[in-house]
Amino acid sequence: MPGTIITRTTKETDIFAELNIAGGTVELATGVGFFDHMLTALAVHGGFGLVLRCKGDLEVDAHHTVEDCGIVLGQAFAKALGDRSGIARYGHAVIPMDESLAAANVDVCGRAFLVFHAAFSQPKAGAFELCLCEEFLRAFAMHAGLTLHVRLQYGANGHHEAEAIFKAVAHALRTALAPAEGTLSTKGTLA
Repeated sequence: MPGTIITRTTKETDIFAELNIAGGTVELATGVGFFDHMLTALAVHGGFGLVLRCKGDLEVDAHHTVEDCGIVLGQAFAKALGDRSGIARYGHAVIPMDESLAAANVDVCGRAFLVFHAAFSQPKAGAFELCLCEEFLRAFAMHAGLTLHVRLQYGANGHHEAEAIFKAVAHALRTALAPAEGTLSTKGTLA
């Protein structure tokens, strides 16, 4: 089944994304290896198909690539979810990654908000600046219409800490997107 396709071209990035929230192929090529690793974890653990290609101004740094991929992925989620009926709406997960532990709580309500609490043990994982995790999640939540709370509870390795965060978000989304009867809202609508 074809997924939801979103493209975005600016002076800083050129992005193609195809999202299938029911599952499918996972292929990432952003030019930022660690970010590809995190997006792969997000898709695989979230149970959705994701093909995402980005050509960004990496000669500057990875910021525009990471943030703009969050924008595009968020737009794809918003479009794929439509009126947001027939889903569980809420999800949460607490995920260990070796010595690290992260929690994520999500409401797929159409109201965008991010609360992000993470004091990473190192500033970078390889060449990837870990502060970009928050930039990605903010862009993603804002454009997907998610209320997303993320907390890194503890850890000692930046790679593990970031991976625990992305996997926690993935599992929270997987729970929130599970099929449910009708629209879980006293207003009768989430959109």
